[in-house]
Amino acid sequence: MRHSVPVLAVMLGVTSLAAQGDPQCDIPASQPATQACNTAVDAIRAFHPLAGMIVSGGSPALGSWGSLGGVGHISITARVNGIKASLPNPDSTSATEVPSSFHGYLPAPVVEAAVGLVRGRNGFLAVDALASALVLPTSGVSELSVDSNATHIGGAALGIGYGARVGILAGGFPIPAVSVSWMHRTLPRIQYGTLGPALGTGEQFEFSMDLRADNYRAVASWKFALFDVAAGLGVDHYTSSQTNIRFHDGPTSVRTVVINPSSTRELLFVDGGVNLAAVKFVAELGFQTGKDQSFATTFRDFDPKAGHAFGGVGIRFGF
Repeated sequence: MRHSVPVLAVMLGVTSLAAQGDPQCDIPASQPATQACNTAVDAIRAFHPLAGMIVSGGSPALGSWGSLGGVGHISITARVNGIKASLPNPDSTSATEVPSSFHGYLPAPVVEAAVGLVRGRNGFLAVDALASALVLPTSGVSELSVDSNATHIGGAALGIGYGARVGILAGGFPIPAVSVSWMHRTLPRIQYGTLGPALGTGEQFEFSMDLRADNYRAVASWKFALFDVAAGLGVDHYTSSQTNIRFHDGPTSVRTVVINPSSTRELLFVDGGVNLAAVKFVAELGFQTGKDQSFATTFRDFDPKAGHAFGGVGIRFGF
């Protein structure tokens, strides 16, 4: 009992510090600067797993869930991922509940390819190579843009991905085909907000970030005459190489805070497809788990602790 009191005090102290915000944002002489910095840090950490989910989706190759069957087999899918996201208004960091400047669904077109490499034995240890290219439009979100030095197409960020899939079971009703996969995907640097000319004028922060996602998936699928269905689960790990936050810490002076956010989320998803010869129309619905990150900021239109539904639709071509 004697030892439990100091342990409890330490735990309460840690909780209190977590609620105060990021230590780099502690600017005693300027409460507005501290609030602006904390809002930006919390916004990044809230948006980070959502951006990762937009980049990744559920199935690593929508419409192609089991192994392809070795050399000579190719699958190409054009899909659009979507998830509901929110970004805080950079003009309103002093508000008790920070409102959103954007609150809605972010779409991301993706082209995915799977190429058979090893046929395996009755589907066991069959190997496919996976690749993807993603375009993230920024024009639909006020204050969001692609860094001028980042890989882009027009005003959209261009990300790439690569990985592999290994077959475990070939399947045969009622036994499903089972596969596991790994994908590494990237999103080039994007920027949000444009810092105002002085403390208290215009927008109160801006930040830029890139993103890397490692996706681990296990998928079971069943084939019928005209329909295919699949269900999967996965774990995603998202990181950024360097995220820069800029805000005023004086009347005209600007401070830059650098953080390296990382997050891990679990997910579940179900897919379905309608077969029309070499073409398949496919759809996906999934759920990404949430996590309490003890933010100092309260967001009016967004609960950063909640899980998030995501989805996608696409057309798959197989050869």
